[in-house]
Amino acid sequence: MAWIDIIDEADAEGELADIYDAIADERGKVANIMQIHSLEPEAMRAHMELYTTLMFEQVALSREECEMVATVVSTANDCDYCRHHHSVALDAYWNDDERLQMLMKDWRALNLPERRRAMLDYAELLTQSPDACEEREVETLQEAGLSDEEILNLNLVASYFNFVNRIAQGLGVAFDEDEMQGYDY
Repeated sequence: MAWIDIIDEADAEGELADIYDAIADERGKVANIMQIHSLEPEAMRAHMELYTTLMFEQVALSREECEMVATVVSTANDCDYCRHHHSVALDAYWNDDERLQMLMKDWRALNLPERRRAMLDYAELLTQSPDACEEREVETLQEAGLSDEEILNLNLVASYFNFVNRIAQGLGVAFDEDEMQGYDY
């Protein structure tokens, strides 16, 4: 499952067992990306709190838009784990495998509204060339109709997935079809 040791849910005790239980209650099950933190339970708790805050609780963007950003960022980083997980989540909204595959192959070929094109342009630029981001990119988002709160959420979601992609890729977090199913969206 990974290149470092993890403590399996069945073997967890004390604080770690409590965190695993809380995550399973909230999300339906514990993802491998969370289990990779098992040697540092407080990091797991903080990671899950950040994820749920950005994707579910304090969200200015729609859940669909967050999942689009997650998929585009993870595709740009060639992170199979996150790309697959979040494309499955996005498909819960789209129910269109052909459209989903196009998003991951060449999202610019999709017929997307200006707002979403601007969002994905920004997320991809922030992922591939963060030093190239300038005030003009934010102005473009504003011109496309995004509020400052939505722009902040977009930045945080794109930045979060760059962070998580590096955890998954740097520690060999694995997945299979079963691991990608059964989450609460």
